[in-house]
Order: sequence, then C-alpha cells, then structure tokens
Amino acid sequence: MITANQALDIILEKVSLTPPEEIKLIDSLNRILAEDVYSDFDIPDFDNSAMDGYALRFEDTDKASGDNPKIFDVIDIVRAGVLPKANLTGNQAIKIMTGAMIPKGADSVVKIEDTKMIDPEGKKIQLSSQLSKGQNIRLAGENIKKGDLVATSGSKINSPLCGVLASLGKSRIKVFRKPKIAILVTGDEVIDIESEYSQGKLYNSNTYTLHSQTISLGAIPIDLGIVSDDYEQLKEKIQQGLEYDLLITSGGVSMGDYDLVKPAFKDLGALIKFHKIAIRPGKPVLFGFCKGKPFFGLPGNPVSSMVGFENFIKPLILKMMGFKGVETTKLVEATLEEDIKTKPGLKFFIRAQTTIKDNQFYTRTTGPQGSAILKSMLLANSFIIIDEDADLVKKGTKVIVKLLD
Repeated sequence: MITANQALDIILEKVSLTPPEEIKLIDSLNRILAEDVYSDFDIPDFDNSAMDGYALRFEDTDKASGDNPKIFDVIDIVRAGVLPKANLTGNQAIKIMTGAMIPKGADSVVKIEDTKMIDPEGKKIQLSSQLSKGQNIRLAGENIKKGDLVATSGSKINSPLCGVLASLGKSRIKVFRKPKIAILVTGDEVIDIESEYSQGKLYNSNTYTLHSQTISLGAIPIDLGIVSDDYEQLKEKIQQGLEYDLLITSGGVSMGDYDLVKPAFKDLGALIKFHKIAIRPGKPVLFGFCKGKPFFGLPGNPVSSMVGFENFIKPLILKMMGFKGVETTKLVEATLEEDIKTKPGLKFFIRAQTTIKDNQFYTRTTGPQGSAILKSMLLANSFIIIDEDADLVKKGTKVIVKLLD
C-alpha cells in the first residue's frame, strides 16, 4: 500500500494536456491560456491626457503664483479619438479631454479646476501655480510596451487579464480544451433519484457530487449512469467511458465478491498503477491507464468518493487543463479545538469546520467521521490532515488544515 504523496506523484507523472482550441475572448473567463501572449504595440501608443484640462508647456508656468499669475491664449480644443491639429508655442494652451492625444509642443496638462477663465469666450485662462514637466500626462507604453510578454501559457484568464487581452486587440485566443470526464456509478443497490424508493436500495448521490466537483474545476462531466454488478455490462460501460479524457468509476473496488471494477479493467488490458492508498477515508482507490486513457476507481461510500476526488482526481484534471500550479487549495496552520484519535500508518483527512478568531485559525471536526456520513461533508469547509505517524492528537495542538472554500 502506497502513501498519499506517492500516489499523487504516480498520478501526475504522465499527464497529457488536453489539446488547444481557439475561442472568442468573450467566452474565455476562467479558461487556461495555451499560448504565450506578447503585445504587438505600446499601450497606450501615444502620449495622452490623464485629465480634462489644458495642454501647455511647463516652462511657461515658471514662477506662476497667486501674486504672479500666468495668462495663456487658448488656441484650440482636442477631444479623445481625434488627432490634434494645432501646434503649441509660448504662452499658448489647448483645451484637452481625458484620453486625448497630447498636441505637439505641449509637455504638461493642467486640470480645468486649477485654472481660471478670464475671457467670456474661453479664449484666455489664468494659471496661478507652477506645473512640473509631464504633469497629468500618460506616456506611450507606460501600461504595456511593444514586445512585452503579457501572459504566459498556463495562466488562468480572470477579468483583468480578459481586459488586457482585449486592449491588445485579441478577439480570439488559444486555450486548453476542457477535458471531458466520464462518471460511472456501480452497484446493484444503487438506484436513480427519479426511481421509486424501496428498502435495501440507495439513491445515487455519487454521480451528483462527482458531477458538481468536476464542474467546479471547469471540466465537462459526462454521466454514464448506473451499472449493476454484472461483469459484461460493466466492461461495456467502461469501454464507453474510455472514449473520454478521463473515466471515474464509483463503487466495486474493495474486496467483496461483487467488487468487479478492477478485474473488468484488467480484462480490458488496463495497466494498474496502484489500488490502495494509506489514507482514511477512501483507502481502496484504483488508478491506472486503459487504452491510453487514465482512469480512477473510487470507493462507493459517498465521503470516500469525494475525498478521493478532492485529493487525487482534482490535481490530475487541473494539470490536464494546463494549470501550472496543480495544488490550488490553501494549506493553513490551525489550533485544534478537540482531541482526535487516529490510526498510525494512515493519513487522515478529517472533515472539519475551520474558523478565524483574532487573526488565528481554529478547527474542529464536523462530528462522526464515518465514510458514508455525507452530512459531515455538508458541514465541512476544510480537512484536518493528520499524518501517518500520529496516534492521538491533543486539543490545542497546531495542525495542518486544507481549506475547501
């Protein structure tokens, strides 16, 4: 039986990225760039005004004060998007709007509110303070210069990056294709939630938790439904699932007479990389490759299934999608608010409620930790991680917590 860290190393060792696809920028939020993006021009590509005001020469404002105001002739007006026509000479000003190109001869902009109009026709203004050279001017290239590397392959596109790409005129970009994740639930006891309930049966919850966990990563879940503990039907469903980028099965991976998932994969020529991981909950995790596609066999217990997805499948999907940093969940140190008894040799992922008090993290369990108690996941916002060498972890001990939200 291998450790959790060993299992993750094996899982991520030979991950194939999904192929790139070109999409519209407007549809790119939260997608992962599949190309480095360079700027083809300066942004802005001309000096422009940061204010509504007057463009002039800073040297003409020398020693301007309330006792020594400077008078300027307003010779023109320039608005954003229109090229200036006039050139400035001494003691002249051009009225300018925010974003408009700086006229030739001007090197500074004074805000309208810092001037006084002394001519009813707006042809003369008075300035009572000295400017500095370049004041209120946004220089060409001060945002992005031509040739700058703006974003690298593997970057997640958020709202600011989307805006920057738009400012570069990138109407279409290359991103990694969303992987399609096939989800298959097994077991004679499992019934669809639209079926009439009967004693001895269980409504299928695992499809819905795995489906939502997949969507939360930005991947595409493919529901293969429920298959009974019939060997040939199971093999047929597995072959159907291998048409997608990744296949996840739930149930049928323990040691019972009807745990048929591992034999079915082997019968289809699968390379089994490992079967059990020294963790709780979710020890009997199956992983391997079949017909060139990775697959996971998760335990059927609802919590084991979710824990297996969070800790082992999530990193694989993120890497398939092109993420550079596979581990995106934050680990923090928290003070334990109750004693926890564990079993040496297993790494425990204990469902927990973690809070902040006086800028410190505190954590406690969500109650009973049985692998079928799905409510414990509903109450959890984190996992307390207890390493393999622990036995009893006492209240007040500092522990590592993996935040889920």
